[in-house]
Amino acid sequence: MALASYQTVKGTGEHEMIVQKSRFIAFCARVETEEAAQAFIEKIKKEHWNANHNCSAYLIGERDEIQKANDDGEPSGTAGVPMLEVLKKRGLKDTVVVVTRYFGGIKLGAGGLIRAYGSAVSEGLNAVGVVQRVLMQVVHTEVDYHWLGKVEHALRESTYQLKGIEYLEQVDVQTYVEVEQVETFVEWMTNITNGQAKLRQGDQVYLEVDIEAR
Repeated sequence: MALASYQTVKGTGEHEMIVQKSRFIAFCARVETEEAAQAFIEKIKKEHWNANHNCSAYLIGERDEIQKANDDGEPSGTAGVPMLEVLKKRGLKDTVVVVTRYFGGIKLGAGGLIRAYGSAVSEGLNAVGVVQRVLMQVVHTEVDYHWLGKVEHALRESTYQLKGIEYLEQVDVQTYVEVEQVETFVEWMTNITNGQAKLRQGDQVYLEVDIEAR
């Protein structure tokens, strides 16, 4: 069964920061398979083949079944794991991050590296953006045309989101309804139309809402 809602990175993007003359470039992307995550990591490694390190982490699956972290030559536990921890703390799913480091000549020490890689991911996610994906049921409300004004007005005044209207033999009003609210919606619409509406469920789709940076 699909998750009712979850958070993930908005899309693909990058963000750079400087720590003690070292360049840390965070690359973020949304992926749904481990193959896609690994392909993204390899792409960044090819583009930045001359970097000192291309560290990576990803979380995939409804219950975070796939988790990987790679230090790529940095001291063990100072890069990949802190990067993965940021993804976990932010509650993100289906997300891959790569942090490319160009060494600036000043050693940061283990604590400094952990902070730098964690901050790079956190700032990268804020720059690219995070979204809440909410599973919606498309509910079709089929009514005679004389009900359209009342139904449309009620929907626009409600918290439900109108998807569209098809003008067929009867008018078909399509509404996005959170999966957990379908029964409530059906009851509400039945009352509005005095039981004259024919209600049926269509596709399930995820809608995305931007989340402000933390």
